[in-house]
Amino acid sequence: MNTSLSMVPNSLGVAILFLAATLLLTQIPSGAQTVAKNPQSLGTSEFVRTRCSADGKNTYIEWSGSVYAFVPQEKQRKLFNIMGMNVARCFQNPQKQWVLTSRELNFYLDPQTNQVLNRWRNPWTGEEVAVVHVANNPVQNSLEGEYPASKDGDQVTFTLDIPLTYPNILAHDPKFKDYSSEPLYQAGEFFKFMVPLQEITNTSSVTATDVSGTWNRIGPWLPWMKMKGEPGQLVYSATMHKRLNFDELPPLLKQEITSRLPLYREAPSCFLAVKNETSWTYFQEHFDAYLKGAQFPLSEPESKMPCKSW
Repeated sequence: MNTSLSMVPNSLGVAILFLAATLLLTQIPSGAQTVAKNPQSLGTSEFVRTRCSADGKNTYIEWSGSVYAFVPQEKQRKLFNIMGMNVARCFQNPQKQWVLTSRELNFYLDPQTNQVLNRWRNPWTGEEVAVVHVANNPVQNSLEGEYPASKDGDQVTFTLDIPLTYPNILAHDPKFKDYSSEPLYQAGEFFKFMVPLQEITNTSSVTATDVSGTWNRIGPWLPWMKMKGEPGQLVYSATMHKRLNFDELPPLLKQEITSRLPLYREAPSCFLAVKNETSWTYFQEHFDAYLKGAQFPLSEPESKMPCKSW
């Protein structure tokens, strides 16, 4: 799920949530930053306190839900449960513009046992393939302008609908013909962040603590599924919660991060001078490991990515 807001490919196909992240995670139109008691939109500072923290400390968005397959003229199938997280920092660059830097993980789980899947048998082709879980490092963007919001009593809901259409980076390489051959990547990410109005309009507070929401996504088959041109698409449905501490994450995520993926315990310490990672770029980079049946996400003990020079 990509929770960032950008014209860069999303993090789950994910971004994912902004999610990322979106996973991570289209640009919100810029405009005056306002704070209204009956808002139709709120400014960057209110969204920063909702999405992350104004003091640059780590905050986490964790999500869980389901993934369904929709194939024309077939009954829908539930393929996976999912569980993931995005760890982010928000801070102002030297030009006083708010930016977000983050890393995110998303695991595909067996829908019956809820265990992490490392191998998956494709029900359409009968072939067993390696499961490439989401490991997007980094997911970044600038935050600016107004954000669509509605008020119900003392509760505010930010609604972010992000349609995505851009060239598929795998389409023109013959070796990816069975994995993702469509010329265009077409998807949509749909987020709702719900937060008490008092928490985000209280300028003495750096972050909102009571944030929940939903993430829905519609997109193409994931490359690692090796669908060989089968028509259809995936629909994701998940709920999200903001956490201020690593120890508040679900046991599965803490175990995977502690044992194999310590880099994802914290967001980058600076805005990195690299492009956003997505499920498609990750698959492209690690295709050989996929063919060898490696366990994903591949271990990432440290990062040597350079900071952006403003």
